[in-house]
Amino acid sequence: MTDTLDTPDAAAAVDRETLLVELVDVQGRATGSLAVAAAHTAPGQLHRAFSVLLFDDSGQVLLQQRAGIKTRFPLLWTNTCCGHPAPGQSVIEAAAKRLREEMGLTADLTEAGTFSYQAADPATGRVEHEFDHVVLGRIGTAAPEPNPAEVAETMWVSIEELRTAMTAVPTGYTPWLAQVLDIADRNRP
Repeated sequence: MTDTLDTPDAAAAVDRETLLVELVDVQGRATGSLAVAAAHTAPGQLHRAFSVLLFDDSGQVLLQQRAGIKTRFPLLWTNTCCGHPAPGQSVIEAAAKRLREEMGLTADLTEAGTFSYQAADPATGRVEHEFDHVVLGRIGTAAPEPNPAEVAETMWVSIEELRTAMTAVPTGYTPWLAQVLDIADRNRP
């Protein structure tokens, strides 16, 4: 089921950099917590994250261009939405909440796999060091209502076209997107 959020900017009042993330070991076991800003300060602390990728009925995926005010990888294209569960929070619960906050959408979500990565943003000096849960969903005809504090633009594209574009201009996409696509391609909903 898919619908839109009545107030897509409702999350704008929260300073996301002060929220806690769950620190993890290389197997993804919780080891503690830290504020978002501190976890993303070089060299970065390994923490739990999620990347949501939505498919439409024709198999295209919904991408977002991250807002220019993002502290990490602003204005790059990426999966439908990303975020961090609070310590002890279910990944699916956190992903569903973030999908509503960023894109004004709801969908049935399923975890498809995990991977770890570390990437420094040369523009901001911040570091992503994440144990990332890839979460997939399918929506029909609902149109996203992106929160402008989170999302600059959206687009629907096939995975094949996206891979071609990423090869042509790799600096236009977030460093985690290729791994999200690999997992999504093997587990399409």
